[in-house]
Amino acid sequence: MKLSTHCPSCQHSLQVSQLQCEQCSTSVSGSYPLPLLLQLTEEERKFVLDFFLSSGSIKEMAKQAELSYPTMRNRLDDLIEKIKSLQS
Repeated sequence: MKLSTHCPSCQHSLQVSQLQCEQCSTSVSGSYPLPLLLQLTEEERKFVLDFFLSSGSIKEMAKQAELSYPTMRNRLDDLIEKIKSLQS
């Protein structure tokens, strides 16, 4: 099941409004922003996971994706900038 992170009507980022324990049914309600990684697109989350699984080797990622190192480096730089903007 894919978790929706954006409103289907206006595409604004959704908020978490309730968490519930499956064991005892305790619920916590409020309005909380999505965790940072869930605010990224599916493609960006895949990039982060691939980066992690390649031990942070951009060279290896570029090789696997059959892209040049500078192209992969630019993708990483763009993602870094997006994450910085989401944190502020």
